[in-house]
Amino acid sequence: MLNFEVALIIIIIEFMIIEYFFNCTNTKSLFNMKTSLTYLAFFLLSFFISLGAFSQSFRSEEPFAHTFSVVAIDTTTGEMAVGVQSHWFSVGSIVSWAKSGVGVVATQSFVNPALGTDGLKLMGEGLPADEVVNKLITDDKGRDFRQLAMLDKNGKIMAYTGSKCVQSAGHIIGNDYSVQANMMLNNKIVVAMAKTMETSRDIPLAERVVKAMQAAQDAGGDIRGKQSSVLLVVSTKPTPEWADKKINLRVDDHSEPLLELERLLKVHRAYEHMNNGDLAIEHNDMALALKEYAAAEQMFPENLEMKYWKAIALANNGNLEMALPIFKDIFSKDKNWLEMTKRLPASGLLNLSQPDLEKIYRQGI
Repeated sequence: MLNFEVALIIIIIEFMIIEYFFNCTNTKSLFNMKTSLTYLAFFLLSFFISLGAFSQSFRSEEPFAHTFSVVAIDTTTGEMAVGVQSHWFSVGSIVSWAKSGVGVVATQSFVNPALGTDGLKLMGEGLPADEVVNKLITDDKGRDFRQLAMLDKNGKIMAYTGSKCVQSAGHIIGNDYSVQANMMLNNKIVVAMAKTMETSRDIPLAERVVKAMQAAQDAGGDIRGKQSSVLLVVSTKPTPEWADKKINLRVDDHSEPLLELERLLKVHRAYEHMNNGDLAIEHNDMALALKEYAAAEQMFPENLEMKYWKAIALANNGNLEMALPIFKDIFSKDKNWLEMTKRLPASGLLNLSQPDLEKIYRQGI
């Protein structure tokens, strides 16, 4: 892969060759003119190929994802998070990396995705985040164009901003976070993120990261605008592969990616309440179950599915009379839920006597 310096050397050599052929003879013969024109054409072709090789060296294999991001840890809950927003499609597919029991990574500017996978691998082998960043940056020939932040399970944090990152660019490392940005509208963005991270420790880590990114956007954000965002939350403790991400939310293409990410996080929290309600019923704690279900419904009062599974859980646990008015309300709004209910007994998801089932079905009349 040609870099800028090699391309420049090629261009200089070719220019010297052309100058030689123009000046090596005083004869203005047609032959010499054709020869010179041939070399001129060769020069122009090579020139554009060289420029193309240079541009592709950082834009094809290494995506052009200028952005702002946060990596952070909550040592009380044992959570680590990485959040990103950019004016680039699907920023979450290349910039953000996270693994439970290991750490989180944000690799941005002219992105080298290998810094994400290699960073997690090295931290997983026990190398602290600061040593990993120093090693990977030292070995990266494109280091001047990179911006990189890492945080490991022990809370060690390190960030790097290359000298050729598009301004405004920079990073701030706090006690439990690092915020970084490049190609920003002004130099207030990183400061705004750091201030928010410092003053919002009373809210959950995921919400804290989103709030910091919103502060960055409010301060001016990416000079090009906004398009995509991502939020990953993992545990400081190892987990099974299927449970690796506690929160895994992406907005790949949206006019308001942070607002959409915030909405998705709210949905995620609502379903957490639903799951907690189900667990409470399994433990015969109906008071807690109703409290969790109520919290979910309060967040999304028009969501029929949340109401429906609450009613099913109540019916299956001896609270049919409490469930019947909920079924009636749901069936009045969407008859498909009545048909759904008739299918559940065969799958073992609604375990009632036939007379009790008929009571439920009559709610749809």
